[in-house]
Amino acid sequence: MIAVHVRVSGRVQGVFYRAFTQERARALGVKGWVRNIPGGGVEAILEGERKQVGQLLKDMKSGPTGSMVLGMELSELDSKGYVDFAIEY
Repeated sequence: MIAVHVRVSGRVQGVFYRAFTQERARALGVKGWVRNIPGGGVEAILEGERKQVGQLLKDMKSGPTGSMVLGMELSELDSKGYVDFAIEY
């Protein structure tokens, strides 16, 4: 089990990026949350098995149609034990 904090920059607001991330996370069994941040980016906490978190990060790098990911910053965290994957507002 790993946990990572990710900040995504680029065209990721107004293109259903958070809903895309939530859908993919739930399909992969990854827990945590995703939210918009000031300045046009998105941040997320991802918890799960290394392989599934890695796949979600790959999916997030591609993003949904209409998005354009320019950068991703990652840092490893201690797990908090999230039970679902939520969109935070």
